[in-house]
Parts: sequence; structure tokens; C-alpha cells
Amino acid sequence: MKKSNILNLIRYHSEKNEAGFRSEAYEIAREFDRAGDTQIAAYIMSLLSTADSMIPQSIESESPFLDRIVVETDMLLLPDSVKRDILGIVNAVNHRIGINKFLFEGPPGTGKTEAVKQLARILKRELFSVNTTVLVDSKLGQTAKNVAALFKEIEGFSCPERVLVLFDEIDALALDRTNPNDLREMGRATTEVLKGLDGLNANIMLVATTNLFKYFDRALTRRFDFVVDFDCYTQEDLMAIAERMLAKYLSKVDLATHDIRLFKKLMRLMEKIPHPGELQNLIKTSVAFSDPRDGSDYFRRLFRAICEGKEKSAEELKMAGFTVREIGILLQKSKSGVGRELLADKEAE
Repeated sequence: MKKSNILNLIRYHSEKNEAGFRSEAYEIAREFDRAGDTQIAAYIMSLLSTADSMIPQSIESESPFLDRIVVETDMLLLPDSVKRDILGIVNAVNHRIGINKFLFEGPPGTGKTEAVKQLARILKRELFSVNTTVLVDSKLGQTAKNVAALFKEIEGFSCPERVLVLFDEIDALALDRTNPNDLREMGRATTEVLKGLDGLNANIMLVATTNLFKYFDRALTRRFDFVVDFDCYTQEDLMAIAERMLAKYLSKVDLATHDIRLFKKLMRLMEKIPHPGELQNLIKTSVAFSDPRDGSDYFRRLFRAICEGKEKSAEELKMAGFTVREIGILLQKSKSGVGRELLADKEAE
């Protein structure tokens, strides 16, 4: 960050120039991103979007194919590589050079839809989700007609620069037209999607998501300006995300014990830490269902969920690296009781 950035921030603040202040702050975020400090860049972007008091006016739409989505502020837990791509998308859209169609691909629970919500918040756009259950119709030829009507509705927005359209699980329509098992009806629908993307207003931002990228129609893939792969979490990424999730939920609970060392050992009991969607549910329910009178109860609930109800002995836990104190917490026994059990196991060998 340059001295001029700091001086400009102070000047814009003193002049109460909100637009100038935000523009300078976004430029600082881009500088950090270019320097490789992606986490700082993402943090600045998050602060700016959270502090944004300029709520866009309502965009009217009575289309049966589009649902307005309320965007709520929450932490975005993504690997650094995806954060860089998300920040790049923000830059690309703000440059207004016609890059406006993006595809997010990866398994369920990897944060694709949540990332779209965050983009809508950062870019101050109203978010609309395509209702594919209404689009797909059993009548011959009707699905393709519905897709054409959908894109006509999208093109009809009076303020296209303030719209973000989410085409969640677009694979429901984007089947491979060369696949002999594909239905002719869905092939027609895919063709209409291709037409709609080709004619999309450059000011309208569209993000599609898919869990089945490898089965995608290649012609459709080429219609997107950029594809983001969300299936790139390392176990270290997931451990860091798990810690942040735990801190978030424990902050809402009284008397809970925050023992990060024990938590990490529990996470390592899993052969593979799951993606954020499943991980969040695991941690959230363990904390939510815990006994408020027992600050360690969530550890036991988490332990049982990870072990899927299968009992583990004190000796097995010791072999896994748990201390006598930690074993006592998980098995709800005193340290002396755990010690006696371990001694008995050793004598029995």
C-alpha cells in the first residue's frame, strides 16, 4: 500500500466522500491481491460490503421463473485459490468490459452458492435465483419455451447493472446433447440456454453452479467467461475452516470450553475432513445440542458424531494421541478412572 492511498483515504473521509473512500479502499484491496496477500484483500472487501449502507432499490420482477434471494452477511470460508478467483470476478465485473458469465463447479457443500451470495453483497446487486423446478415441464417442447421466456424476463430488467442471476445446478438443463442417453426434449432446452447466454446483456451478471461438470455440454462450458473450481480444499484448509466455525458458534454459547488442541485431535480422527457444508452441520449441531451446564459436552457430542456411534476405548484414544485428561473428557470419566482403565488394559496384554 502506497502513502498516496492512505492520504486519499483520510481526505475522502474528511470530505465525507463515500464513493471516493470506497473506490480507494477497493484499489487497496486489489493491490494486496496483486502482492499475494489474498486474505487481507478478501478481508477488506468483506468489511466494505458489510459496512455498505447503500441498499439498492427493489427491482421489480413478476417472473414465475425467478425468485429473489435475501442476501445475509456471514463468513465466507473458502481456500485461498478460490478467494483469489472471487476477488478477480469482482474486479472483472467492475471493469465493465463484457465479462459477466461465470460457472462455479464442484461437489455439494463446497460453498458455491454461498460464494454467489457474497458476490451479490460485495457488488451491491440484487440476487435472483432461477427456479428450475418451474422451468422443467413434462409437456413436449414446453421446457425449451420456458427457458426462452426466462431469458426474456432477465433481459427485461430495467436496471441490469444491479442484477445478479444465479442459475443453481444448471446441469438440470445442461445435459450433453451428444450423449445417446440424453432426451431430445432436454437437448432442445440446452440449445435455448446456449442462445440465452449468447444474447445476455453484458451488464447483467450471471453465475451458474454445477456438481456434474464432467458431464457438461462442452458448447455450454465455452459460453462462460470463467470457470471456478471449488473442489480444491486441502485438509489444512478444512482444519482452519473448522476452527473458525467452532469459534463462531462457541461465541454464542455460555460456559463452553474452548480447547483448540482437543478439537484438532477430534478432527484428525476422521479419515478425511468433510467439505464446509457437512463440516458446518457437524460442528453447529454438536454445539447447539450441548448441555449448557457442561462446557465440555459439545466435545462428547462431536466425538460420537465423528465415530458414528462406535465406542472407542481409553487405550484406542491413547494410541490416537489423546492425553489422560482429554480421554476423561470424551469418555466422561475422571483422570484416575482413565488411568486405572489404561493400567488394566496394559496388564491384560
